[in-house]
Amino acid sequence: MGEQANDPTYIGFSCIADQYQRKTVKRGFEFTLMVVGESGLGKSTMINSLFLTELYRNRTLPPVQERLVKTTEIEKTTLDIEEAGVKLRLTIVDTPGYGDGLEGADSWQTCVKYVDDQFAQYFEGESGINRRNMVDCRVHCCLYFISPYGHGLKPLDLEFLRRLQYKVNIIPVLAKADCLTKAEVKKKKEKIMKELTEAEIEIYQFPDCDSDEDDDFKEQNEKLKHSLPFALVGASTVLDIGGRKVRGRQYPWGVVDIENAEHSDFVFLKRFLIQTHMQDLKDVTHDVHYENYRLTCLGELRAQGIAVGDTSMERKRMSSKRESIAPAESEYEDPETMMLLHQKDQEIKKMQAMLDQMQQKLNSGT
Repeated sequence: MGEQANDPTYIGFSCIADQYQRKTVKRGFEFTLMVVGESGLGKSTMINSLFLTELYRNRTLPPVQERLVKTTEIEKTTLDIEEAGVKLRLTIVDTPGYGDGLEGADSWQTCVKYVDDQFAQYFEGESGINRRNMVDCRVHCCLYFISPYGHGLKPLDLEFLRRLQYKVNIIPVLAKADCLTKAEVKKKKEKIMKELTEAEIEIYQFPDCDSDEDDDFKEQNEKLKHSLPFALVGASTVLDIGGRKVRGRQYPWGVVDIENAEHSDFVFLKRFLIQTHMQDLKDVTHDVHYENYRLTCLGELRAQGIAVGDTSMERKRMSSKRESIAPAESEYEDPETMMLLHQKDQEIKKMQAMLDQMQQKLNSGT
């Protein structure tokens, strides 16, 4: 098989994978990462360390008096990154003010609303006529920063995780792990995972490896799975240690190298996000979280009597909608426009069939 792949005259089905790869690489990739946590836990430094950029160069920290009454905000920054011909459109969603105010409920409400708004925007675009240039703005992963101080998760932590566990892939991270000893880090990790289990909070579930996966990937997957929550140390400073350039922090007792697995789980997080699980995070977002949102929307339409309250009236409404969307063919001689209208018509019919099935199940249940 390897000799056939290297033979320029070979023609076979194995070439389909090359076609798909070329087309996908040319189109590029999109990924949205949300970072959530209290001020002072090193979120900005961590993002700068992960993607080697000064993302928050002009940010100023408000005084304590303002932070006590300040509500959670949403800051979205988009970066276009290219490496070895592969393009990535990375969107970072930050939440300054999270946990700073005296009213903690506002913190998770703002985040929930943002995630739902992105689902709604995608749902609207998916239902539109021209879906060719859709931008996927849904949140694919949420890094939740947990304070190293205290004895475990705070009530605000548990409330946030409970509210967003079925809306986004949550990855808990233990911030500023360099202020803890190795034994303290291990104990803290065990306590956090125990509290999440007791509270019945679901975080991102690592996929099971297929039997045909190579042993190296299986080993990496297991190591990453058992590293949660990732104990992180962030640093954007490059230090010269014995002629070797490292990114880390200089202390009176020595240097913390953030890319040294003995010092921090930073390299595990970077490998997880970029090398091994980015596509799975996107797949779970689309197939699970977004699908749950979509079914909820259809259920609300049915409850309002709009979608499936009266099937005959719904058909008339959709037929009227199609007529209003698609004028006579003589008005559109553009084949591309006609094709889009035809695709929209087929999608409406498909959705109606799904709604009819839902109505039948509801009737049979009663």
